[in-house]
Amino acid sequence: MNTIKSIILSACMAVNPIVISASGQTADKNINEYGTEWQWNEGTIEVESPQRAPGQKSVLGLALPAMESVRVGFVGLGMRGPGAVERFTHIPGVEIKALCDYEQTRAEDCQKYLEKASLPKADIYYGENGYEELCKRPDIDLVYIAPDWLHHAPIAKCALRNGKNVAIEVPSAMTLNDCWELIDLSEKHQKHCMILENCCYDWFEMNTLNMAQQGVFGEVIRAQGAYIHDLSPFWKHYWKNGENDKLGWRLDYNMRHRGDVYPTHGLGPVAQALNIHRGDRMKTLVAMDTKSVNGAALVTELTDSVCSNFRNGDHTTTLIRTENGKVIEIQHNVMTPQPYNRLYQLTGTKGFANKYPIEGYALGKQQLADAGVKVDIEDLSAHSFLSGKEKEALIEKYRHPILIKYGKMAKEVGGHGGMDFIMDARMIYCLQNGLPLDMDVYDLAEWCCLAELGSLSMDHNSAPVAIPDFTRGDWNKTKGYSHAFASPEQEEASMKKAIAFTESLKAKALKNKGKKSKSKK
Repeated sequence: MNTIKSIILSACMAVNPIVISASGQTADKNINEYGTEWQWNEGTIEVESPQRAPGQKSVLGLALPAMESVRVGFVGLGMRGPGAVERFTHIPGVEIKALCDYEQTRAEDCQKYLEKASLPKADIYYGENGYEELCKRPDIDLVYIAPDWLHHAPIAKCALRNGKNVAIEVPSAMTLNDCWELIDLSEKHQKHCMILENCCYDWFEMNTLNMAQQGVFGEVIRAQGAYIHDLSPFWKHYWKNGENDKLGWRLDYNMRHRGDVYPTHGLGPVAQALNIHRGDRMKTLVAMDTKSVNGAALVTELTDSVCSNFRNGDHTTTLIRTENGKVIEIQHNVMTPQPYNRLYQLTGTKGFANKYPIEGYALGKQQLADAGVKVDIEDLSAHSFLSGKEKEALIEKYRHPILIKYGKMAKEVGGHGGMDFIMDARMIYCLQNGLPLDMDVYDLAEWCCLAELGSLSMDHNSAPVAIPDFTRGDWNKTKGYSHAFASPEQEEASMKKAIAFTESLKAKALKNKGKKSKSKK
């Protein structure tokens, strides 16, 4: 058997991680496979949470001085990165300073987006540690991180240590240790660390969030989210590290790790609707998974080595209870054939919202009237979804202001139907106007912690696990989730400066192009 087969076979045959005591002598404290200390407390698993260091302060509501222009470096230009580069060329006041990827050709290839937009070329970085030099540059304000999962947190830590704001693709951190390190670095350097959860900016999610915040559904007491996406057409296309890598990074990660390893598409939007760490907090979770059938079979097919213990189940379910008695259910399944389902569901005391497989709202006649929507149907009740006319009237009344501002352009630029562009444009808008970002480092930690905590639950017969308070006691200081907006006067002034800056960049690029043409002649 060759070396690569031996490695894969040993990973597949490995039994569940052995729990050892922290001291090696007693079982009062234990250590899981990620090196996290945990202990039992009246039937619930509790993990160790570090204290905030002296002099370090919270970044809740962090607002930095307004930036007239935002200088950006992109790291990771494989599947998601190139699209982000292209989208940023449509945002006024942005200068793309650097492009970085493990493979030089992929970084160089993204220059075409800048050329198409008549913008100056960016500097190129590549290789295993190319991002380190990019992060050291004093002329970069924001590092946009989009490589494979295992490199999200290391690159972000490097950028934060060098005083950069960071935006990290999902999932942004795969372990509790990474979550806490990113929190500490964000707090220590007082820099933004934003999770790039694009699903928070989709049309249904944003309009429904606005309805929930306006009390249309009464009190929201239960929410569901999911990422159910058969990846069978894509497994062979994930980046592979050399010819001996038969699986690609994503399948390899699912083979070696248990839990909801991709929870944020489902959890992010419902966490905002439930005001997580803005008046409520996730307190306890319980996780269960099915056995692995398709995952193990896929590894066997690709490696010719029987995989008998694929760590992650084909379908994972996580139940979460909040401090205020709300319940969240999150599902993950990328292994079985079924229609795409990014479920987003809110159950309120006076109404109901659902996305996938049926998108709609269920509200009674009185509730619609209270919401300010005229109803022509006499026997309307919440026992069924609203008809098209009533649904459209409800959406029109509660259309989110961010969609009103960016929706049309987002449809033209694209990126998962436009929600990627809205996410990017909102981030730059907040930086240019000196506002808090829509998502902070505590959101990042809360939404990503399901991977390790779910694994801990399932490895102990689906025991309840206490979710750390990543805000370290500040979860109830802010009352209600909200998006920040500048005054119309400030917004107009910052946009004028942004447009002027972009025009100056284009003039510079044109001048450089003329010089090169003259030199060739």
